[in-house]
Amino acid sequence: MADDDLDALDALEKEAAEFNKDAEIDRILKAFKLDAYAVLDLHPGVPESDIKVQYRKKSLLIHPDKTKNTQAPDAFDRLKKAQNELMDEKQRERLDEAISDARMLLIRERKWTVEHPELKTDAFAKDWREKTKFVLIESEHRRRKQLKAQLQEEGRQQKKEDEEIDQRKRKRDQEQAWEQTREQRIGSWRDFQKGGEKKKKKKEKPIG
Repeated sequence: MADDDLDALDALEKEAAEFNKDAEIDRILKAFKLDAYAVLDLHPGVPESDIKVQYRKKSLLIHPDKTKNTQAPDAFDRLKKAQNELMDEKQRERLDEAISDARMLLIRERKWTVEHPELKTDAFAKDWREKTKFVLIESEHRRRKQLKAQLQEEGRQQKKEDEEIDQRKRKRDQEQAWEQTREQRIGSWRDFQKGGEKKKKKKEKPIG
């Protein structure tokens, strides 16, 4: 094969590789980011080993150092976050519960049994993904609402504690100021007493 042909083939392979990278970056950024499985392009319930393999494969493909795509850093961050969520037992459990709840909601809405043949169709799988989005969004709204209420309560508690601290400080300052002026008050009282005694002596009349 001629050198020109080899160069052309090499250029085509590089172009194809860049296209695959761009396509994967685009897929990640368009994936529903509350669903870590969707971001990693995995089916729910896969073993931990599959998560690690999939993350490694995709992170190498779209790594910002390996592509000129300006969106690669954002996609890489989302991929990393999704992997961390699925490797966290509690977060993955919450996600699995939301996905399971979405499936049961669809079954109840359609008055099916868990053995209904439509559950295995692509159409149901698509509806299941959409219902999962709805459940996850509702869950996120509740989480943010609870967090907001928690922060407000913590803010009220902090304000109350700050007011109590200020009140105790003012009381200490008043007590210290009172103590510091004690000698002055005692001295003033003694002077007052002495002045009173002098006046009494002046008013005394001579005997006889």
